[in-house]
Amino acid sequence: MSSFRAADSAAITGSASAGASAADSRPPRRNRGSGTRPAEGGGLSRRSFVAAAALATTVPVAGAATPALAQSPGAKGHPHAPAEPDFGPNVTVFSPDTPTADIQAALDAAALEQVPAEFGTSRYAFFFKPGTYDVDAQLGYYTSLAGLGLLPDDVTINGAVRVEGQPQPGGGDSALTNFWRSAENLAVVPTGGVNWWAVSQAAPLRRVHIRGQLFLFPKMGGFSSGGYIADSLVDEQVLNASQQQWLTRDSTIGSWSNGVWNQVFAGVQGAPAQSFPSPPYTTLPTSPLSREKPFLYVDDNGGYRVFLPALRQNGVGTTWSGGTTPGSSVPIDRFFIAKPGDSARTINKALAQGKHLLLTPGIYRLTDTIRVKWAGTVVLGLGYATLTPVGGVVPMTVADGRGVRIAGVLFDAGPVNSRVLLEIGGRRGGRTDPRDPASVQDVFFRIGGAGPGKTTTALIVNSDNVLLDHIWAWRADHGRGVGWTANTAETGVVVNGDNVLATGLFVEHFQKYNVIWNGDRGRTIMFQNELPYDPPNQAAYRHHGVDGWAAYKVADSVKHHEGWGLGSYCFFNVDPTIHNAHSFEAPVRPGVRFHDLLTVSLNGDGVIDHVINDFGDAAQGTATVPVNAVEYPAS
Repeated sequence: MSSFRAADSAAITGSASAGASAADSRPPRRNRGSGTRPAEGGGLSRRSFVAAAALATTVPVAGAATPALAQSPGAKGHPHAPAEPDFGPNVTVFSPDTPTADIQAALDAAALEQVPAEFGTSRYAFFFKPGTYDVDAQLGYYTSLAGLGLLPDDVTINGAVRVEGQPQPGGGDSALTNFWRSAENLAVVPTGGVNWWAVSQAAPLRRVHIRGQLFLFPKMGGFSSGGYIADSLVDEQVLNASQQQWLTRDSTIGSWSNGVWNQVFAGVQGAPAQSFPSPPYTTLPTSPLSREKPFLYVDDNGGYRVFLPALRQNGVGTTWSGGTTPGSSVPIDRFFIAKPGDSARTINKALAQGKHLLLTPGIYRLTDTIRVKWAGTVVLGLGYATLTPVGGVVPMTVADGRGVRIAGVLFDAGPVNSRVLLEIGGRRGGRTDPRDPASVQDVFFRIGGAGPGKTTTALIVNSDNVLLDHIWAWRADHGRGVGWTANTAETGVVVNGDNVLATGLFVEHFQKYNVIWNGDRGRTIMFQNELPYDPPNQAAYRHHGVDGWAAYKVADSVKHHEGWGLGSYCFFNVDPTIHNAHSFEAPVRPGVRFHDLLTVSLNGDGVIDHVINDFGDAAQGTATVPVNAVEYPAS
């Protein structure tokens, strides 16, 4: 049995922070219980892929009335070059030689299907090889669009990569339910100078270069609620307008205008100065710790690889402002490319052999748990690949260990209760490395909405040294299978590990505590929460003589914890007389501090009596005005 070779992971450029190199670039060590990746058998040689010459290898969008695009056997003059990877029927790859009309037709067909399909079953990913394209890409639900260059400017879209507001029955538009779509690793030269990205939760912009302005609200001025930008450059102004909450991290912007409630910036050049609550800007000069999401790209030989950005400390601006992002990469043949028909058993066999996992778009119905056992394993979902448990199984567990990366996955609870949907680390904790933390990025959880769903907890983090970077855990407030006794879910996120950092934590509508933080030295940069809409009465929403449940609870045993830019809202529309004692609950000690907290009663449907513990006035009344706590404990 041959060892996993360091040569199979190519270092790209730059010097990273200590311990920041990807796990695959290190020789393996077999440490009992450490979760180190096993040696790979068979002495597999590294394959190289050759770029298509005339046309991209393109699989038409399922059901789209678009011209079929030819598949090239290899580069010009190399007819025996290996074919491109089989990413399945829901991934389309374009090249600059693909006719513009064909690209536009494929994008339009997907938009026609997906823009209204909030709880639909289709999933799509569109990739663009390096070059320039003149297209208008409107993204609907469960649609991802990305460039395949090593730098965002390797792929330029002249036109738009946009999300529009949804028309409302009484007129106007809204982005309040524009969830589950993404764009990354490309540049946009927007028509008219403005690119519109009217979204709410689970719709990230990553590694994008907007060569103009970026507007985050619907064109007709409707509401929008929550979003995320990371590692991006916007040449001109970002206009927030109706966005109620937003996190921008490790980016550069021309300027920022406006804000509704909590607008949070960490390591952003051009960010507005700290001014909470008026304007409601929480601004950290740096991101204390970050590591960007893995992404697919095509190398100079036409081979597909997954880039693994390095760990970054005290980051400011984009990781690629001086050239290629520091990090390493792994060839695609080191990944098991899963399709929705693959069973957990098939996936686990590949993981046990030391493969990484690429989940192509679709819905995976799992009758067993996907078990990520080895340190350094990468699990990357494309096009909102969705894991749905059958019979109450846990969809995925991750063993304690260094450098595991879970990214781009939607967990959708099944009708039989699962104990948890994703668990990071063993229940007793285990060996981890602060120089090479595990990361969970663009990972989303849904309980109900698409149909009945039940779980006790969406996400449990037992490991120390974990980065949670853009998480949305949502107990559905609308859709199918929704109700106090229908889509039951006690808690969104439980953190038991120490030294866990969350950047962009969105957790909504859970029936007890939305977040429980038991680990020490935890930090959260930007938290957004709505309490459950649907408690039938106060008796059903009360515990140990206390009205309601905190949205964010720090355990009494915790000695050090810090949070910046945290908001919680109530909308008890079944019984508007319900009170919640406080949205934030934490021990009172010097090492536990919060900055820029707020609570809001939406339309006066319910009351939050205090902001944190017994501190802060009541959020109540129809004016929908925040109650703020700038510092806690108050200095």
